[in-house]
Amino acid sequence: METVNSDTGHIDTIKVAANSRTSAVAGAIAGVFREHQRAEVQAIGASAVNQAVKALALAKGYLEEDGFNIVCIPYFVDVEIDGKVRTAIRFTVEPH
Repeated sequence: METVNSDTGHIDTIKVAANSRTSAVAGAIAGVFREHQRAEVQAIGASAVNQAVKALALAKGYLEEDGFNIVCIPYFVDVEIDGKVRTAIRFTVEPH
């Protein structure tokens, strides 16, 4: 999982793998959102996307307890990994 880059202040993307713990990812999403009012989550592959979507649903519940209502906007991005271009799904988490 990623955090905010202290050098640039840019919110790094939370990267989700097939074996990521959904509760840990959800906590990271909620934490980044509470601090910056925005978060980005990225996953490559069906199992990773599944974990990401479950984490987003959990994070929505965590944030609702704090009075935040969020939306998740999915879109495709191309990322380079080991010299190969792969298609990832990225979710932008924003206030509703």
